Amino acid sequence: MPKRVQSPSSINTYNQCPRKYYYQYIEKLTTLPNIHMIRGNIAHSVLEDFYDITLPEKDYPIFFKNAIQKLLVHHWQKAEPRLNKLTLTEDQKKFYFEETILMLMNWTDHFITSFKEELQKNLSPTQAFHQLTPIREQRYHSTEYHVQGFIDAIHHLEDEVHIIDYKTNSRFDLKKEIKLQLAIYSLLYLEKHGHPPSKVGIFFLRHKLKFMTVDPELIDLARREIKLIHQNTESAAIIDYPRKTSPLCKYSTGQCDFYHTCQPKK
Repeated sequence: MPKRVQSPSSINTYNQCPRKYYYQYIEKLTTLPNIHMIRGNIAHSVLEDFYDITLPEKDYPIFFKNAIQKLLVHHWQKAEPRLNKLTLTEDQKKFYFEETILMLMNWTDHFITSFKEELQKNLSPTQAFHQLTPIREQRYHSTEYHVQGFIDAIHHLEDEVHIIDYKTNSRFDLKKEIKLQLAIYSLLYLEKHGHPPSKVGIFFLRHKLKFMTVDPELIDLARREIKLIHQNTESAAIIDYPRKTSPLCKYSTGQCDFYHTCQPKK
């Protein structure tokens, strides 16, 4: 049986619960959309499109904030059909929309600070904006490791390469699932370009950017976890994917997509 192409999401799903991995990636049962997933997609689209705006001649901070708000409204409206399927109340939709604005405004404040720093290097506004514009939404695929990932932003800063992923998480920490994601991105970049990125990090939109230095230990983590996932998912039999019951099966605000199929309490 050929190896399945894995991703940071599929590996983290297996580590969370092998049975959940089975339902999602082998049986390919339908997963239910939720506000956090849809809102995350909207925020990513806004930040991707932000770098395509045309600069005015002045009033850059105000312009950047207005641009972000307009892009959010555009992508939020575009996502209305998916949002309406969630049966949220109007108050709930308003809450998530306003919360998303606050997160994106926080990111914009950080961008404005960086933009001003670039202007102090005697760059023109256009040059400064170009300097801060990353390579966006790049798919990396490894035929050697049978793994892929989509990188939100790649910044080339003089002699360094920084890889950044955006997250709307409320927690501001690089937990093990995030560390593994960044490790795999580092390995994918290394295989394609012949050298690893200098740093990888998460821009927690509620907070700020948090970086890790890429070292051999991080690359080894990616190789080790990829090897394990391929070893553990050779079978297509459900019996080889045991349940791992945890608070993530059912919690106060929701439950696993496969809760009723899995019936973990049995």
